[in-house]
Amino acid sequence: MSGPGGIDTETPRAALPEARGERGAEYLWRRFRRNRLAVAALGYLIVVHLAAALAPWIVPYEPEFIDLLNQMAPPSREHLLGTDESGRDVLSRLIAGGRTSLAVGLSAMVLAISVGTALGGISGMAGGIVEAIIMRVTDGMLTVPTFFLALLVLAVFGSSTVNVVLVIGATGWMVVARVVRAEVLRTLPQEFVVASRALGVGRTRILLRHLLPQALPSLIVAATLGVAYAVLTESALSYLGLGVQPPTPTWGNMLTGAQHYVWKTPSLALYPGAAIMLTVLSYNALGDALSDTLDPRHAGT
Repeated sequence: MSGPGGIDTETPRAALPEARGERGAEYLWRRFRRNRLAVAALGYLIVVHLAAALAPWIVPYEPEFIDLLNQMAPPSREHLLGTDESGRDVLSRLIAGGRTSLAVGLSAMVLAISVGTALGGISGMAGGIVEAIIMRVTDGMLTVPTFFLALLVLAVFGSSTVNVVLVIGATGWMVVARVVRAEVLRTLPQEFVVASRALGVGRTRILLRHLLPQALPSLIVAATLGVAYAVLTESALSYLGLGVQPPTPTWGNMLTGAQHYVWKTPSLALYPGAAIMLTVLSYNALGDALSDTLDPRHAGT
């Protein structure tokens, strides 16, 4: 429960980081690391993203190099995860595919967060007919089966990497908009905002300097969950042949190539499938942990 000025009157003073003499970041990290699953997920994501960032320098072979004399080779010292149906090194393609899938996921997340934050902030700050129009559009988009909309758009306009990023970002902003609007409406009545308006501070400045920073914890959580959604959607689109096109490797189109050999060489599907599953689950676990860590209602736990 909050008292005057939005101060939490029920959280014990001793539970707050200021009372313990702890820095905010240290306090949040101490709370976060209690969740061992989230710490493991964070460690996995760090490794995966480092491998993706360093892919051009660490892949043992050129991911698109075809060796028809070495098709479906089992794991060996030369090819740690074996080769695929075209003789391409699976480990190299797995690392390079992760680079593409994560780049698409992160880019789509940035687009979705940007659009959702802008629309949610404007909606909450403006009110009236502007808010009604934006929220009705948001509600309408939430009723649309976005995956099938993405399939339709990509089938019409083509399956380039840019189009995949745009279509995933353009179908993933609605939840962010609702979250930001709720945070803006929650913060608007607080005394520091009322004082700023009384001093003649413009709406745009209030929104950027006071309201959106209050929504930052919620945006961080939404971003982690948004990356998971984007990676999963990109993989599904690529698997169906409407995502990033070969020969550029992604985890999704690696699954497409492996489906015809799943009974003969199941590992070809296992590696990219496991990478997708672990990445999505890790982002979800990280998002849940960040939600608990950044929630002031759990400050005393």
